[in-house]
Amino acid sequence: MKKVTIIKIGGNIVDKPDALQYFLNNLNKFEGPKVLIHGGGAIATQLSSKLGLEVKMHNGRRITDYETLKLVTMVYAGLINKQIVASLQKIGCNALGLCGADGDSVPATRRPANPIDWGYVGDVDPQNINTSLLTSLLGRGITPVFCAITHDSNGSLLNTNADTMASSIAIALSKEYSTKLIYCFEKDGVLSDPDDNDSVIPLITKNSYKQLLEEKKVVGGMIPKLDNAFAALENGVGEVIIKHADNLLIPKETLLKI
Repeated sequence: MKKVTIIKIGGNIVDKPDALQYFLNNLNKFEGPKVLIHGGGAIATQLSSKLGLEVKMHNGRRITDYETLKLVTMVYAGLINKQIVASLQKIGCNALGLCGADGDSVPATRRPANPIDWGYVGDVDPQNINTSLLTSLLGRGITPVFCAITHDSNGSLLNTNADTMASSIAIALSKEYSTKLIYCFEKDGVLSDPDDNDSVIPLITKNSYKQLLEEKKVVGGMIPKLDNAFAALENGVGEVIIKHADNLLIPKETLLKI
């Protein structure tokens, strides 16, 4: 079975030009077909502040009203996505920047307003992802680079959690590929002590994850990341890894298993 790796890079790396370029250089060296999904970084938050738009979050996820949607679309699908693509082209990686509306690649459904009104936030069903488009691009040696903007197939753009985007694409491609999902961010893995970067938990199972939640050792944005990771494993993805973006080519990481 053909192999593909889905790699998600966090916004904290996107914000740092030197760290981002180091990661992209390693991505270019990474063997085999790959799909990159990137987070949004702090630019949207900084612009929100300058424009007087309040940033609203719940459990590590952004609440997106219409004005915020316009802003994050410009930043995520525009500036950040195209900067990453241009940087990859510079080093010889033939990349194609996409949002979910392009090629109807990742349609989504607007999340219901009850019990929390998330605004223009989209939930992705992996079964609806246009895998034939992705397979065609990968077969031509093109690396798709996704921001986390999707669409509802009815003319509206939606903001989707980038970790969810990555896991959904990995699940969809697992029908045709042996898939690996790698979450890259600014820590060496999942830490038992957030203040100690040497406290990497090398292996997390579904049972040990429940215990970590009860002990409040996993909090904030790490919760949806791990939820998405285990959802991916339960739906056909072969392997999920969480690691520092600098360590893409180095086996220093947290491995997740069911």
